[in-house]
Amino acid sequence: MGIQLKNTKNIQKINKCGEIISEVHAILEKLVEPGISTWELDKVAEDYTIGKGFKPAFKGYQDFPGSICASINDEVVHGIPSKNRILKEGDIIGVDFGVFKDGFYADSAFTFGVGNISPQTISLLTVTKESLEIGIKNAVIGNKLYDISSSIQKHVESKGFSIVRSYVGHGIGRNLHEDPQVPNFVLDSEIREKSLDLQEGLVIAIEPMVNIGTHDVKVSDDNWTVVTKDGSLSAHFEHTIAITKKGPLNLTK
Repeated sequence: MGIQLKNTKNIQKINKCGEIISEVHAILEKLVEPGISTWELDKVAEDYTIGKGFKPAFKGYQDFPGSICASINDEVVHGIPSKNRILKEGDIIGVDFGVFKDGFYADSAFTFGVGNISPQTISLLTVTKESLEIGIKNAVIGNKLYDISSSIQKHVESKGFSIVRSYVGHGIGRNLHEDPQVPNFVLDSEIREKSLDLQEGLVIAIEPMVNIGTHDVKVSDDNWTVVTKDGSLSAHFEHTIAITKKGPLNLTK
């Protein structure tokens, strides 16, 4: 596909989608409590988005059945909303949501605690969110993609957690997934100088997925839901970021 740089008008359209995502996440955060189903969260997100004149991006994407991805506890990403998935005290739920309008997409994810969660779980969410913020700070002209990936990995691993390696961030704009891939880690064999230069107009979704246990994951029998192999908890945070002369611009904040 090749990397598609975005102009100011493109970025403004992505930002409009991002504003809806931010509003939806704020609404869902207040609804996340013991007893609610992931299907109910999905319906709220879908109805609100359509009511604002936008389109949920995930529903029907490669036949995905939901408007949100709702991933509970050891589910890393791509959990399918269901009336049978009822949130319980102490759970965590990752909500990934994308929006489309006027030819452009935005994409963002948050992980919420359900009621009271353990200190270790709080730490997992805090470190994952911090790693995203660190990655965003490194999304500046003059840096390389390597700098985003490396900074996220260093923070996560310094806190004793592991970064998922089978799934990565991505470019975004006219398509939900575009080049370049945006890993949250670097391989020992990677050379920074050979990494992609970050340039004005590049729009990327940065999305660390962090596990308490090992980084190994597998796909469940539904062929969508990705879970940790060792059953440990996993957290996921994501923002769509435009690289500008003034620094990183968060389009889903």
